[in-house]
Amino acid sequence: MAENEKKPVEGKYITYQGKPLVREGETICYGDLQDKYFLILDIIGYKTENGQKIPDNIIVQIVESANPSNIIKQATKQGLTAAMELGTVWLDRANKDS
Repeated sequence: MAENEKKPVEGKYITYQGKPLVREGETICYGDLQDKYFLILDIIGYKTENGQKIPDNIIVQIVESANPSNIIKQATKQGLTAAMELGTVWLDRANKDS
């Protein structure tokens, strides 16, 4: 296998709209690393509802799979749902245009 060639991630993951969704700590990664771009959601703040801590302030980023330090687009959203909605639209458009 060539040095640059990506290996598929082994194991079972939650999927959303057919793409892997993985959370580690305060970071959620969404998308197929075989695509040119994937989505990163960084949770930077929480709110409490009914005694539960819920992600509230989220940084949404589209990054290159080949170079994750290359941020293509970035925004901040209130709430995980709003962040995911914006991020999936951006991700679909970015991967279609590539």
